[in-house]
Amino acid sequence: MNASMRKKVQRNCKIRGYNLKVDALDEILSFASRFEGNEEEAIDLLLDKLDELENSLKSTIIDKDTVNRAVSLLLEVVGDDSDPGEGTGTSSAFRVIDAFHVPKFKYDTIRKQFYEHTGSLSIHGEASGKAALYRDRFLLLSQRLSRDQHFSKPAFESEFSHFGSCEISPIQSLVGQTGRRWVMGVISQLEDGHYYLEDLTAAVKINLSNAKITTGLFSENTIVVVEGEMLLEGIFQVLTCGFPPLEDRNKSLKVLSGHDFFGGGTLTKEETIRLEEMEKRAVNDMFVILSDVWLDKEEALTKVETILDGFESVEVVPSLFVFMGNFCSRPCNLSFHSYSSLRMQFGKLGEMIAAHTRLKEQSRFLFIPGPDDAGPSTVLPRCALPKYLTEELQKHIPNAIFSSNPCRVKFYTQEIVFFRQDMLHRMRRSCLMSPSIEETDDHFQHLVATITHQSHLCPLPLTVQPIIWNYDHSLYLYPTPHTIVLGDRSAQKAFKYTGITCFNTGSFSIDSTFVAYRPCSQEVELSAL
Repeated sequence: MNASMRKKVQRNCKIRGYNLKVDALDEILSFASRFEGNEEEAIDLLLDKLDELENSLKSTIIDKDTVNRAVSLLLEVVGDDSDPGEGTGTSSAFRVIDAFHVPKFKYDTIRKQFYEHTGSLSIHGEASGKAALYRDRFLLLSQRLSRDQHFSKPAFESEFSHFGSCEISPIQSLVGQTGRRWVMGVISQLEDGHYYLEDLTAAVKINLSNAKITTGLFSENTIVVVEGEMLLEGIFQVLTCGFPPLEDRNKSLKVLSGHDFFGGGTLTKEETIRLEEMEKRAVNDMFVILSDVWLDKEEALTKVETILDGFESVEVVPSLFVFMGNFCSRPCNLSFHSYSSLRMQFGKLGEMIAAHTRLKEQSRFLFIPGPDDAGPSTVLPRCALPKYLTEELQKHIPNAIFSSNPCRVKFYTQEIVFFRQDMLHRMRRSCLMSPSIEETDDHFQHLVATITHQSHLCPLPLTVQPIIWNYDHSLYLYPTPHTIVLGDRSAQKAFKYTGITCFNTGSFSIDSTFVAYRPCSQEVELSAL
């Protein structure tokens, strides 16, 4: 096989974070040579299989034995003599990215560009990590805002230069100023009951009582752009208050110059075009998403079986089933003593899935923990479900995927984010002002507007929802993904906002609701038993 193919394999492996030993590279090329004319598809399938084995790999250095293991698993699925370019190729169609594997980027305010953080990230961060969390969030939105024509400083001074321009003033510069000013900052409660607006230069006390607000849920910790004026007593009277405007996904990608914020690997132009073509043909691919699958309730298990029976008999089975927690009707905390019973219930679910032959062979199963599931703590991001609970299920479904909460899925070129948290109730409780009903009175639409404009899945105060300081970037929604899937106990809803498909699955065990989603057309089918 030619040298260019060797280089291509090495580059693709490097993109995915692997280092190849020489014998491993030879083994990959040997495997690809079996599929004349489709070598690239064969290599992609093999690398996807290596991604699936990632959790069991001891190192990112890939040897010959690891490649052989991936090949044997792949040939079980594909069939030894078949063409890996045929069919839907579900295993190559999507890639699951754990929150703890999402790359971290920092913004350099001098060079005005992002650079990747290298080195390991500690779960137990130092005090500086908390300050960095707020600073990084602020800089992310600040650099986005700087490209918005309404808020950028005019290039030339003229009589028209300030027409329609709302140049942002640093908070430090407000002292002694009169007249209206536009300011960007974080709403903070530096003293009990007194709210301030903070940026990287200073903080100023604010009065929000007469503020006209835009769509969204405004709580402490949210980053806002406000118009107002300084009063003599040193308080900034807010007249209008809104979130920083969104930026088109393609515009953000141009600025990032090839950096991979999502974690799905960077692609060349040719690879992107090839994947886009494959994506267009994947019209039959469907994801079935359930949230709150209470395995300790017989009624819930019966309903799961009904769904599996239904999809077993359809012409093209779903490519992916996503089961989101909670997996128990009671919180798995210190007073929970039924772990062995829950382990058996997972085994029972595995048996149930294995009994549906077509689903077991052709579908994939992704499990995402809920806020009350077993784990080290309730802090975000949450790691995957403990192996002790899932071992019995894996005996029946060896290729089941157990990922973090939140979790990301790359489907060909599409970026999909899954997040299981009761956000709507918690955001509404933390609101400082009643939401505006000028544009909409739908609370779910207010929630979607908030998380997308904040470019963050959980903009709640850290006292309400703790976040691992060094992994806050795994909750970013920047550049905006194609789809955001929320597992929230509130009513089932779907809403397309500025080109982003957002939907809430509802609670399966309480309301019997679930969602069938076709990523190719971004079509959402809100379903219920």
